[in-house]
Amino acid sequence: MLLKLLAIPAAAAAGGLFCIAPKKAQPQQKQAFKGLNIAHRGLYSRDQSIPENSLAAFRAAAEAGYGVELDVHLTADDRVVVHHDGNLKRLGGVDECIEDKTYKELKNIRLAGTDEAIPLLSEVFSILGDLPVVLELKRSLRGNGARLCEKTLQLIRTYPGPVCVESFDPTMIRWFKKNAPDLLRGQLSGQTKHLSQDVPTPLAYILSHCMMNFLSRPNFIAYRIGKKPMLVKLSEKLGAMPVAWTSHDTEAEKKHDTVIFEHYLPRIRYK
Repeated sequence: MLLKLLAIPAAAAAGGLFCIAPKKAQPQQKQAFKGLNIAHRGLYSRDQSIPENSLAAFRAAAEAGYGVELDVHLTADDRVVVHHDGNLKRLGGVDECIEDKTYKELKNIRLAGTDEAIPLLSEVFSILGDLPVVLELKRSLRGNGARLCEKTLQLIRTYPGPVCVESFDPTMIRWFKKNAPDLLRGQLSGQTKHLSQDVPTPLAYILSHCMMNFLSRPNFIAYRIGKKPMLVKLSEKLGAMPVAWTSHDTEAEKKHDTVIFEHYLPRIRYK
């Protein structure tokens, strides 16, 4: 009877480890990103006079020698564009879903009142040369997640520099686990209170604790700066690279393999 009782917590612990376990990256996979400060959405201005995720922001980052973090969506005509929000209202002044627009329609939208437009991923790649890219796949509001992954991978294969992929959606990272296992892949996450702004609270809690790592076996966990749950720390102990976002000073360099920063100019490499 005692052995049976002891088996219950042992099984629970084993199940928990199975859920959060990452896949440790190979040295060649993480070499290009370890110890790097990465410009969040390019080197954009706090007042958006140089808008986030704009060609101007990526050009500034490239001129300074920084790798960049960027966000991608799929348009209605299957073009991969670089923009953060699923809705165009905040920066474009249009209360519509970016996935419902063709690229031709998006070209007419100006970002934050500037002359900058929403760029194609291919345009951004041409500016960056071969600098490191942390590419976030945004959750599709129209059920086009797999298609976005497919089209994005085609473009990644044309880029001469190192690219890693990440997403808050573990099913998208699972797609890359299956179709591009050579690429460094990561699970984006953060505190439950923040994730619950976009998904139901129970799911936010599960994602905050990286309990769906079994789907994608991420090589790194990019976690919002702040308190980390014990399960996230354990996943890092098991081999997940710790990545920090979004940093506003150099403090995050002490405990993370890669730092995604904005609104200051850190050294390019700190390890």
